[in-house]
Formats: sequence, C-alpha cells, structure tokens
Amino acid sequence: MVSKQVILIVDDTPDNISLLSGLLKEQYKIKIATSGVKALQIAAQQPAPDLILLDVMMPEMDGYETCRRLKSDLLTVDIPVIFLTAKNQAQDEEKGLLLGAVDYISKPISPSIVMARVATQLNLIRIQHLLRNQNKYLESLVQDRTSKLGKMQDAIIMAMASLGEVRDNETANHICRTQNYVMVLARQLSQHPRFKHELCNENIELLFKSAPLHDIGKVGIPDKILLKQGKLTADEFEIMKQHTAYGRETILSVERYLGESNNFLRFAREITYSHHEKWDGSGYPQGISGDAIPISARLMAVADVYDALITEREYEPAFEHQAAVSIMRDARNSHFDPDVLDAFLQVADKFEVIAKSYREPLLTSIESVAITESSSYVD
Repeated sequence: MVSKQVILIVDDTPDNISLLSGLLKEQYKIKIATSGVKALQIAAQQPAPDLILLDVMMPEMDGYETCRRLKSDLLTVDIPVIFLTAKNQAQDEEKGLLLGAVDYISKPISPSIVMARVATQLNLIRIQHLLRNQNKYLESLVQDRTSKLGKMQDAIIMAMASLGEVRDNETANHICRTQNYVMVLARQLSQHPRFKHELCNENIELLFKSAPLHDIGKVGIPDKILLKQGKLTADEFEIMKQHTAYGRETILSVERYLGESNNFLRFAREITYSHHEKWDGSGYPQGISGDAIPISARLMAVADVYDALITEREYEPAFEHQAAVSIMRDARNSHFDPDVLDAFLQVADKFEVIAKSYREPLLTSIESVAITESSSYVD
C-alpha cells in the first residue's frame, strides 16, 4: 500500500484550518501548526512533510519569516511552500516567491484551484524522488561497471607486463615489487617543490599501474641475446638496448589506435623508453640528462636498479639491503637524480619491507639484463 503524502497546514485561524483539512484529508495525511514556531518544529522532524501550506498574517512570526527560516535550514530547505493568504497585492506575491515559495494562492480560496495546485506540486515531488532514485541507481551501476572495467584493465596490464618479464626469466613478484617501490617513492616526493606539480594522488596511482610495463619491449629481443649466458658483446648489448624503443612503440601503437593519449599511456611510454637514462647523460637510448629525463622514468630507474641489486640468482648472490643502498648512494648525481635518490634514502626501509613481502625463491635462470647493467656501477 502506497503511503499518503504529508501536508503541513500552518494557520492561526481555526476556520481556515478546518476548511483546508476537510478539503485535503481524503487524499493526503494532514499535520497542523497554528504558529510559525510550531511549523518550524514539525517541519524539522522526520519524516518531513512533503508540502507546506503557509498563511502569511500570523502573530509573533509571520509567514514570510517562517518561510525564510525554512529555506535557510538544510533540514527543511527542500520542502516546497505554498502561501495561502489574504495579502493579494502583486508586491506581496513577489515577496513570497523571492523567499523561495513555489506558489502563492490568494484568499478566499477556490477549492478546485487549491486541489489542482497542491496536486501539481506533489506530482513534481514524486517525479523528483523517482529521478533521484534512478540517478542513484545509475551512479551505483556506473561505479560497479567502472570498478569491473578497472580490474579488467589492471589484469590486462599485468598480463602484458608478465609476457615481457617471463621471456627474461623474471617473475610477477619483480613486477609487484617495482611498482610498489615506485608508489612509495612518488608519495615521498609528492610535496617536493620540484615534483609536486606532477605527483598528485591521481598521477601516483597511474604511475603504480604503468610501472609493470617498463620492460615490455623485451618481447622484441631475440632469445639468443635475451637468454644468453654470460656477458653480452658490445653488438649484442646494442640490440638489447632496443627493448626501450620497442616498448615505446608498443605504447604509441595503442595511442594511435585510440586516436588520443592520456596520462596513463604517457607515463607508460616514458617509463618504457627512458628508465635506463642516467642523470649524467651516460644512459640510453637517447643519452639525455638531468630534467630532460621524464620524472616517471627517474623514479623507475631507482626502483629497477634497487630490485636488481637485492635479487638473488643462482650465478650471483643478492646484495644485502644496506649494501644495495650504499651502492645506490654512491651513484647519486651520476646515475640518479639527487633529489629522487635522497627521497629513496628516506624511505629505503619501506623498500626493504616491500622486497620481503614479495620475496621469491632462488631463480634458476641465466643472467638477466637488469643485473648485468647494475654491475656497470657496482665496479
């Protein structure tokens, strides 16, 4: 059974209350207030009335003041008010409407007009409630589908990243470690004057999601080079360097397909292409230096090198955490942006916790490029 809508009648004259109650009680639930003060009290109670019929000329607090207070209170501001009054000058009606009333009916009233205008306002309320509920449902539906789409996108990203890592005998744990390192480092730098414009919360989340793609270009490197035991020759290493260009081209192809880019794809492109660049310009593929290296790539460089140093291989023991930190400290201002490296030193203990959380068994693979490259400044 559908409950009746509630109308609050506010009038200090018993005959007017009796007339309106008799007219409306068959279709609506009626509440009565004989003063503005009492009307405010009833209107603030839950459930609130659906509509207020308000007289103007009342002692102590007239209808205009009562309406003003109703519209200034968050609990009652949305309750529609119709003035019913003998004050029928144009300026009186204008004043009432400016105070927020939805209608203004002059006394003596016409029962049919009152019924019609009350029904109109209550029908509008029903429609507004239906639209509000529908909007809430649509919002929840969009949120649910957005969440599912986000999870699907994350799964695709991880699958793509794992494809590159598996060919290089890396593991999903390497991906999880490095993306968490990047997030911790980005948060540490988010208030730094040099980086806060780029490292807002939204961008940090995108960096976290794009970091796993840093070595996706290795899928384009021949197995005889990617999986070679021992040190690469100079020519082989030149081919290996191309994985950065292959990764960048992969992201560019996605952008071309979409016909546009966004921050996620930009970060992914920067990381894949530039995470082997060094602060002093001795890295690759472009040999750029300093602030010419994208911030995202500078963060990834720290994450990737740290993980290479602390990862154990059957052919090479891992460095202990403190030893790895010491090695990286020595590369401040040469391999690493000094401010980024300083931030790393401040959160190095968190890196260690992440490494332990995503610990993995001894790998039985041949030497990885990450470890080979780290040895260039270990010596």
